[in-house]
Amino acid sequence: MQLEFRHKFIIYLCLKQKGNRVESTANQIKDKIEKNKRGKLFFPDDFAQLGTPVAIRLALSKLTKSGLLKRVAHGVYYYPAKDVKIGNSVFSPMPSVEKIAQTIAKRDKARIVPTASYALNLLGLSAQVPANVVYITDGAPRRISVGKGRGILFQHTSELKKLAYKSKLLMMIVSALREIGEGRVTEKQLEIIKSHLSHISEKELETDINLMPLWVRKLILSRVI
Repeated sequence: MQLEFRHKFIIYLCLKQKGNRVESTANQIKDKIEKNKRGKLFFPDDFAQLGTPVAIRLALSKLTKSGLLKRVAHGVYYYPAKDVKIGNSVFSPMPSVEKIAQTIAKRDKARIVPTASYALNLLGLSAQVPANVVYITDGAPRRISVGKGRGILFQHTSELKKLAYKSKLLMMIVSALREIGEGRVTEKQLEIIKSHLSHISEKELETDINLMPLWVRKLILSRVI
């Protein structure tokens, strides 16, 4: 009986010590988060110096349950912006898929370009919102779930020419036009594209123009000149 009691007491002390470590890590993480502006995204690696990987994971889980953080994807946490009241309704703003993707790319030091239907949607050329947002990247290929049935797909490419644009906006326009296809761009879409082109500098255009497919180059130049 004495040995059994001693064994249970040792387990109790170990669990208490582990709980104290998690509590300490959680408090340090909380302090660090609250020094940032609301709306910021965090990864567990942002807190690597504050505890062991297990303690950090448990601390982030605790802070998520308390409401300080929201888990928006596996390993991605959001310090929520303040609720917005519209009429009698209260909305809790969430980060856009674009912000999540760009933050992951910045962490991984990778370049990304939205492709296909998502580029069309971002530019206002299509009202369709794809369930899976696809980016080409020079980083690692992966899929990240960001909600029920939704995800971000990073597709690796070795064609660095697709990522070499000086203007990210122009790169996205080219991606959208390639998705629509030669000879299928409507006049309404051309007017929208023209409005976007007004935000691209002459220097950026001169640098990027030779990266485009010939038909896209001719179409864009016809709208700029």
